[in-house]
Order: sequence, then C-alpha cells, then structure tokens
Amino acid sequence: MSNPVARGDAPSLAEIEATRAAIDPYVVETPLVLWPGVALMGLLPEGTEVWAKLELFQRTGTFKPRGALNVMMHLSAEEKARGVTAVSAGNHAIAVAYAASILGLSAKVVMHKAANPFRVERCRRHGAEVVLADDISVAFDEVARIQREEGRAFVHPFEGPYTVLGTATLGLEICRQAPALDAIVVPVGGGGLISGIASAVKQLRPGCAVYGVEPTGAQGMRQSLAAGRALEKVEVKTIADSLGPPLHTPGTFALVQRFVDEVVLIEDQEMIDAMALTFGDLKLAVEPAGAAAAAALLGPLRDRLAGKRVGLVVCGSNIDPRSHAELLSRAREDFL
Repeated sequence: MSNPVARGDAPSLAEIEATRAAIDPYVVETPLVLWPGVALMGLLPEGTEVWAKLELFQRTGTFKPRGALNVMMHLSAEEKARGVTAVSAGNHAIAVAYAASILGLSAKVVMHKAANPFRVERCRRHGAEVVLADDISVAFDEVARIQREEGRAFVHPFEGPYTVLGTATLGLEICRQAPALDAIVVPVGGGGLISGIASAVKQLRPGCAVYGVEPTGAQGMRQSLAAGRALEKVEVKTIADSLGPPLHTPGTFALVQRFVDEVVLIEDQEMIDAMALTFGDLKLAVEPAGAAAAAALLGPLRDRLAGKRVGLVVCGSNIDPRSHAELLSRAREDFL
C-alpha cells in the first residue's frame, strides 16, 4: 500500500480495502439494519426508508478503534516500544487503550476531569494509565509534555491519513451492505469519522449525498467551512461531549470540504428526543452523539430527504445507565 502520509490526498479504494483487511482481526463488521420501529417512521414523510449502521456494536462501543488501530499498526518498532498517548473526552481514549492492549503497547491517556467516570474506568480496564487534567487546553498541554518527556507517539483523535483510512472502512462497509442509498447522515466532532466515510462513499457511490450533523453548541466544522479554513479554536457547549472538539485541523477539514455535501445543525433537545426514539424503536441505549443522525433526519433534513433511502450512522453507546436515564427523562412526550 502506498503511503498516504507522503501523498497527502484522499485514500484510494485499494488502500481502504487493505486497511479493512489489516484491522479485521480486531474489529467487527457492524450490522446495517432497516429501521424497524413505527415511531420514527410515523414522524417522517411517507416513502422515506431508513437504514441504521449500528457502529455502537463496534469494539469499545464506538467507531474509534478503526482509526486508532490503523495509526498504531503503522508505528515503527521503536515507537511501539515507547508506547502511545492520546487526549480525549472518552471514546478515543477508550479506543486507544483497547488498541494498545491488544497490540501489546503501553498507553497513557489524558482526559478532562469532568469526563464521565464510566469512560475513565473503561480506559483503565483496558490497562491504560489515565491522567486527569483541569480543562481541555491543559489536557493538550499535558499530552504534549508526555510526548516530549516520555517519547510516546501521539494518536490524534481525528486528524491524520491513517485515522481517515480507518474510518473509511466504515464507509466501505455501508456501501457493501446497503441498497443504493440516496444519502448518509454522519455525526461530526473533529471530522475524523465523516472525512473517512465520505472519502469512501463518494468513490463507491458518487450519487449518494453525505450530510454531517453538529450540535448548535459545537458547530466548529460548519463555521470552518464558512471561513474556508480549519478553525484553531471553537466554542463548545453541548451535552454531546464526543461532538465537541476545541479545534479543527487541516487534513480532515480538507476532506470534508471536498466530499461532504453539507453540515446541518441540531439542538441538544433534538438529540435527547432522538435518544428516546432510538431506545423505543430499536431498544438501544445510545449516547447523545449516537442519536445525532436520527435527530438531523427528523429536523433539518426531514423534508429534503422525504421519500429517499437514508443511512444513519449510529456512532456510539458509551453512556452509563444513570446518565442515559436522566437524559431520557428530559425527552418530549411525543418521542417516548
């Protein structure tokens, strides 16, 4: 496989196929199902067909191991011997801890002190050392110190060609599993997920639209697209912590700019309502980010995708029962 780091462009289909084969021992091909519930369908225009890519059934409960594994498998022997480090609100940290454990590497991850204890404990169960920082800016400073002083390789949460190749395998799976979809809706945090999915989908199914969805309280990618560049600082205030990166980066931004049709916005309440709907229809307990695609389909994309075949990426489920129940208690009655 040629080196996408040297090329600096979108991954080829051959590279995506090779990546899927390489990570296959450590990930699962998650199911894609026709949404079976009546609640969602009763809220959409007649003829709309909804398919859910259940990536919450991935190892560690989110899509994140796809990219983390691919990055770490490409480290040199010397880098692997020194171990890895990462910074994350939770899902990426868990994935890095998991990948390190199965590859036999040492991992030290930096997390915000406000991170859900459920996620912190998941990291530790996979054998990672967890460092808690006072805030996100301090967390990035701390991970830089760890790199400098301990020589650990930094596994970025969303930037880099090997990360994109990892998430592109999800787009490859969707295109193989699904009928000819008219559109795919993908939650957007830093852009690592949607840049990979869109890179694959637009090569395999050029006519399929790819929509990103962000909370109004964390719309950094949409703002970056409006500015024409990746913003180095964005304001974040949302219940979906995995969709709230403090900055965006050039590589993933360039792929989003090239392959994504549009990024739409949803309110936190819409995610809560979609969480309740997902629990009611699919019997799945998803975190707010995992319900973001459904929220977008019920909101800003409802009429635009009327009568279309739509794929929704259900990206994650790392939420504890207490937090899930508390959020569902805030759902509007129409969605329960």
